[in-house]
Amino acid sequence: MKFKSQDKQNQLIEKITAQHLVVGIDIAQLTHVARAVNFRGIVIGNPLSFSNDEEGFQILHRWIQSLQAAHNFNSAIIGMEPTGHYWLSVSRWLSEKQFEVVLVNPHLVKKNKENRDNTPSKSDKKDALVIADMVKNGYYSFIRKTSEAFEELRVFLSNRDSVFTRLVSAKNQIHRWVDVVFPELRQVFKKLMCRGSLATLRLFPTPEELRNLTPQDVVRGWKSIMQRQPGNKKAQALIALASHSVGSTQATHAYKLHLKQLLAEYDLACEQLQDVETEIIAVLDRIPFVKSMLAVKGISAISLAGILGEAGDLSGFVHGNALLRHAGLNLAEASSGKWTGQMKISKRGRSRLRRFIFMMTLSLTANNPEFKAMHAYNVQVKKMKKMRSLMKLCGKLARILVGMARSSEAYNPHKMMPFRLAA
Repeated sequence: MKFKSQDKQNQLIEKITAQHLVVGIDIAQLTHVARAVNFRGIVIGNPLSFSNDEEGFQILHRWIQSLQAAHNFNSAIIGMEPTGHYWLSVSRWLSEKQFEVVLVNPHLVKKNKENRDNTPSKSDKKDALVIADMVKNGYYSFIRKTSEAFEELRVFLSNRDSVFTRLVSAKNQIHRWVDVVFPELRQVFKKLMCRGSLATLRLFPTPEELRNLTPQDVVRGWKSIMQRQPGNKKAQALIALASHSVGSTQATHAYKLHLKQLLAEYDLACEQLQDVETEIIAVLDRIPFVKSMLAVKGISAISLAGILGEAGDLSGFVHGNALLRHAGLNLAEASSGKWTGQMKISKRGRSRLRRFIFMMTLSLTANNPEFKAMHAYNVQVKKMKKMRSLMKLCGKLARILVGMARSSEAYNPHKMMPFRLAA
């Protein structure tokens, strides 16, 4: 089955008829602005400013109805930018009122702002008109309505990203603290975030405290919070290095308080990360086609949850290429006359979805025999650069995931391998 993006673009344009009132809304935190045009782009009515609450939405509703009645429109389509989270309330309210709500790309709004007046000026009223123009020209996308499970995955993955950022930040600050106060600790523990190293930082963080202890005291301290201890040999080495430490000896109390807070932040982030990943696994169990996908070697639960959370129900995509366009992984050509530029990915889509698809592809090329063979064939036989091969395999992965979701079939290695490779 061939998927042509131009066919979809034509359908979006044809959807706007002479009976449509096209409304563009410039989204803000407190006050939105709406403009209306007909299917030819002729401005209808005056601009409307309305508040981001029930009263404001009712004013917008009456404004749309009055314009429809005055110009004999029997349908309305409303476009807006997905600006932060401020668009969610108004889009949900309008959808409940049976209006068709669509989204436009903020990047395209910026590029199209000079179409009307040939000036780089910018205002809320002008942006709302630009959005309305883009909708009547077919430059919009539909809001993908998904079940509660996919919405939960999106929220959990966003939460996980936030927790993971805090965890990495705490780790980096602990590394810096060690470099300043007790750099010799790295000679005893190769991994600074291992259990033995963290136990040492909790019990006797500064070299000054270790100098006054015996190896037995150190081991006894480790035993109080660890079931398996590094041992007497490492305790002796730790004390010996502490006796000749070059770390800072000033502001000891301040450094110890700082470390205590960093360790508390690290523990909290680890606990929260475990909690949210447990919830993610529970949500995945409720989605029918997930079990067959997780059976594929190289696909992890977190990466699959990231894709499903950002893309929603994959069975709603007509082809894997549609998923690539949703992620911004579709190819963009640059050519003019005899000159042909380099093909690049468009990056006009969900960045988090793009990241999860790429990371899953990396995992598959390292662990999955079929993807590993295809990657080797692309690099060694077809002489592709490694990154180009990975981008091509991202497309293969997208088609496999969409195909499995639509058909509810299990992964078939022989079906996805090219004939010349399988032979």
